Amino acid sequence: MTQKNLLLIFTRNPELGKCKTRLAATVGDQIALDIYTFLLKHTVSFTQNLPVDKEVHYSVKVRENDLWNEDIYHKRSQIGDDLGIRMENAFKNGFSQGYQNIIIIGSDMYDLNQEDIENAFNALDTHDYVVGPATDGGYYLLGMKNIHSNIFRNKAWGTASVLEATLHDLVSENVKLLEAKNDVDYYEDIKDVPAFKTFLTPINL
Repeated sequence: MTQKNLLLIFTRNPELGKCKTRLAATVGDQIALDIYTFLLKHTVSFTQNLPVDKEVHYSVKVRENDLWNEDIYHKRSQIGDDLGIRMENAFKNGFSQGYQNIIIIGSDMYDLNQEDIENAFNALDTHDYVVGPATDGGYYLLGMKNIHSNIFRNKAWGTASVLEATLHDLVSENVKLLEAKNDVDYYEDIKDVPAFKTFLTPINL
């Protein structure tokens, strides 16, 4: 451990037919994979220079020599039967290493940038929790100073109820809510975003 802040990045292994399946239902498996790879590279671009320690947690298996540079990112496997337990285990591991402020993000948020993450860590100087609401009813970022197991339990992950249920668990806590941002799950999430036009033009959607 080199300092007090840790960024956890949860990622799926980019494999044809196994990522962005809701998007793939409209654009097809190959284009969905191309878009996901684009989003992974975007995530690298805005996290690699952050002045915090960084861990990438893989959904299936840790990959060597991929786009996550091992000199910048510590690589780990996600552990647990559902997303909540996997996130909780990642936070617990971070706190057990001595980190004081830990934030988790996914790897497919086009609307995120380095300043957003820096602001979220700064918010933990005056708040115990920080939450970045996604416009689909989930959240794109979660940060905390202490483990709070309830927020990882009894959630219908991937549904519009996650944010509300999480904030209910934190109702008596000191929480900083960030700006709501658009998640990329469906064709409708990207169809009007210029950065994705190059992927969508060939299929004339």
